[in-house]
Amino acid sequence: MNKILVTGGAGFIGSNFIHYLLERYDDCYITNVDLLTYAGNLDNLTNISDDPRYRFIKADIVDFVSISNLVSQGFDTIVNFAAESHVDRSIEAPGIFVRTNVLGTQSLLEAARRFGVKKFVQVSTDEVYGSLGQEGYFTETSPLNPTSPYSASKTAADHLVLAYGHTFGLSVNVTRCSNNYGTYQFPEKLIPLMITNALADKPLPVYGDGMNVRDWLHVRDHCCAVDLVMRQARTGEIYNIGGNNERTNIDIVKIILRRLNKPESLIMFVQDRPGHDRRYAIDSSKLRKDLGWEPKYSFDRGVIETIEWYCNNIKWWEKIKSGEYLRYYEQMYDNRKKAN
Repeated sequence: MNKILVTGGAGFIGSNFIHYLLERYDDCYITNVDLLTYAGNLDNLTNISDDPRYRFIKADIVDFVSISNLVSQGFDTIVNFAAESHVDRSIEAPGIFVRTNVLGTQSLLEAARRFGVKKFVQVSTDEVYGSLGQEGYFTETSPLNPTSPYSASKTAADHLVLAYGHTFGLSVNVTRCSNNYGTYQFPEKLIPLMITNALADKPLPVYGDGMNVRDWLHVRDHCCAVDLVMRQARTGEIYNIGGNNERTNIDIVKIILRRLNKPESLIMFVQDRPGHDRRYAIDSSKLRKDLGWEPKYSFDRGVIETIEWYCNNIKWWEKIKSGEYLRYYEQMYDNRKKAN
C-alpha cells in the first residue's frame, strides 16, 4: 500500500488524509489529483509541497484519458475523496453532481481495473441512508434512501464501486461517514461558516428551527478509519464511520458563540432548504469490532481546537470568502431571510 492515489486531495477531508499518511508512514508515496474547483485549495498542503513523497497533479477524474495515463504509472491503492459534496449546491445544479460523483467514480474504477490497482476505497456519506426518526442508528445494512441530488449521486457511485468488485474482481471498500469537522474545511459548511461569520460579527444563518440533528466526527478520526479500511479491510466490506456525537444545529451555533464571546443576537433563522433531512446517526460498531477503530476526539475537545484553528488562520479563510463565494452566500442565505 505504498503508492497511493488520492483523488480530491486538495479538499477538506482529502488534504487532512494526506497529512495524516505522511505523518504516520515514512514509506508512503502519495499522488494527489484534484481539479481545484471552488472547494479545492492547495493552501491546505503548502507545508508538504516540497516533500519528496508527495506530488500534485491537476486533472478532472471524469477525463478518462488523463486518469488512465496517470493510473498506468502504477498504484497500489486509489482512495476516492473527489466529490461535489454540498447539498445546497446540488439543489441548484444537480447535473454537476452526477457528472463528478457518478461518472468520475466510474472513470476511476475503470482505470483501476485496467491497470491492476490492488485496492479501491470509496469515501461516501451517511446521507445515502436518508433521514432517521428520533430513535435508532444507521448500520451498513440500512436501506439506501437518498433524498437530495447530492446523496443520490453518492448512492449511485457506491453501487458502481460494489458492482466493479462483484463483476470484475476489483478489491473495493466503501466507507460512509457522518458529518466531519476540523481544520481546512471550506466555510460553506455549518461549523466553519458559523465560526468565520461570528469572528467577523456577521449574522449566523440557521436553517428552519435549527433542530436538525447530525452526528459529528472529527476529520482526524475519519482519516484514521479510512487508513485502517485501506490497509486491513476484507474486499467488498462497507464500513460506517461515526463520532457518536449527536448535536442539533442550533446547539452547535450556540457553543461557537459562547466560545467566541459573541451574542446570540447574531443568530439569523432563514427559510429551510428543500428536503432537509431531520436526523442522521451512525452505528460504527462493525468498524470498531473488525478493525479496532476508536475515535480519539471528544466533541468538546475537537470543536474547541477547530475554533482556535480558524481564529489563528484568518488569512486562510478570508482569502476563500471572496468573489464567487460571496455571490453564492448571497443566493443561499441573504435572499432567504425570515423573521426571528
